[in-house]
Amino acid sequence: MGWLDRERTIAPPGFNRWLVPPAALAVHLCIGQAYATSVYKTALVKHFGAGLTEIGVIFSIAIVMLGLSAAVMGTWVDKNGPRKAMFTSAVFWASGFLIGSLGIFSGQLWLVYLGYGVVGGIGLGIGYISPVSTLIKWFPDRPGLATGMAIMGFGGGALIASPVSTALLKLYDPNSGAKGWVASGESVGKLFLTLAVVYLAYMMFGAFTIKVPAEGWTPAGFDPAKVGTAALVTTENVSARNAVKTRQFWLVWVALFCNVTAGIGLLEQAAPMIQDFFRQPDGTSLASAAVAAGFVGLLSIGNMSGRFAWSATSDVTGRKRIYMVYLGVGALLYTVLALAGSTSTVLYVALAFVIISFYGGGFATAPAYLRDLFGTFQVGAIHGRLLTAWSAAGVAGPLIVNAFLDAQGKPGALNAASYQPALLTMVGLLVIGFVANLLVSPVDARFHEPHPGRVRSEEPAMEA
Repeated sequence: MGWLDRERTIAPPGFNRWLVPPAALAVHLCIGQAYATSVYKTALVKHFGAGLTEIGVIFSIAIVMLGLSAAVMGTWVDKNGPRKAMFTSAVFWASGFLIGSLGIFSGQLWLVYLGYGVVGGIGLGIGYISPVSTLIKWFPDRPGLATGMAIMGFGGGALIASPVSTALLKLYDPNSGAKGWVASGESVGKLFLTLAVVYLAYMMFGAFTIKVPAEGWTPAGFDPAKVGTAALVTTENVSARNAVKTRQFWLVWVALFCNVTAGIGLLEQAAPMIQDFFRQPDGTSLASAAVAAGFVGLLSIGNMSGRFAWSATSDVTGRKRIYMVYLGVGALLYTVLALAGSTSTVLYVALAFVIISFYGGGFATAPAYLRDLFGTFQVGAIHGRLLTAWSAAGVAGPLIVNAFLDAQGKPGALNAASYQPALLTMVGLLVIGFVANLLVSPVDARFHEPHPGRVRSEEPAMEA
């Protein structure tokens, strides 16, 4: 397996760094399928005879495992390089679909939890962090742009997976032309098998085309002395072990958790939510299943473009200010969505689009935020630990939304008012995240790694 080692991926002199983002996108576009699970959510509810919460748990487990595997494997990814990490991610992600399909065909929901949730979730976590630190090293002059490019693909994964999944479900289900059609469990199982094969092949392309820069490489014209002139940007380095002892790490953790919880609850329920918001008194909805699937795809565009545009903008505004926008303006938009979103489909779609762009922007800006606060030394490992916030949000977001909805009624009988308690809860979370972000300040010098010839007297303790 030596062909997977970091030493085999060092770029030769003259290598064009713009060839690296497509390799990162190959992995993130595949694992971004996680945002398209709402396309077959109703089918799984019917197939297993389960509630929304029970099926929503599949997605939650996957996100929990994403954060946990990223936290546990972050140092391993930094040490072994992106190729070995991407290869490992591809194997886990494809295996998750295979085990999940077995659970669907056999009617065993726990196998779907184990497959897509646990095994696939490990693939999600390793794949998510594998190209991030590599791109930060290729683009030290534009870290926000770099992380935006890396994580943009994850937001766009559903843009491809949603319509393709809908088309495949129709292809695999002979009853797809029936009025009020809901895909059969067998067709979802076949969809899982197809995605396993396609994603494995495409992720391997990314693994075998990724390159890391040689030691000491910098882009032409880049002046490292200019780094660190902003208030929160450090030229020092903090280890992953010490980063989690700082107040700054946990304040960013809270800000990310609140931003993700608010967005993920909406994304996980996206397809049925737009139908419920525009449900008529006779029980029919102005938004058909095809329109709902298109809406999921549109949100993917918002998610993907927000990751790139907002993260790149943070190179100009600074990370703290852009997070104030995500959380502060996001709270205002959520309030309007809850109270007036059902008055106009244009207003509803526009609000959801911007909200999800903030959600994606929060993810993409986080690695650059960490790089500003803790340096580049172990930014990949620190990023992995930060993603436990995503794990917690992956449980909290869908649980909040699904628990409120289960209390309001059955799927097919919900309307816009049914969503107000959940959406206003999200507003409160965003306000908490806004305050946490306001409190972020530079990291104390006692957490910095010692320079050559300077020895730290003792290991820094946890910051109060």
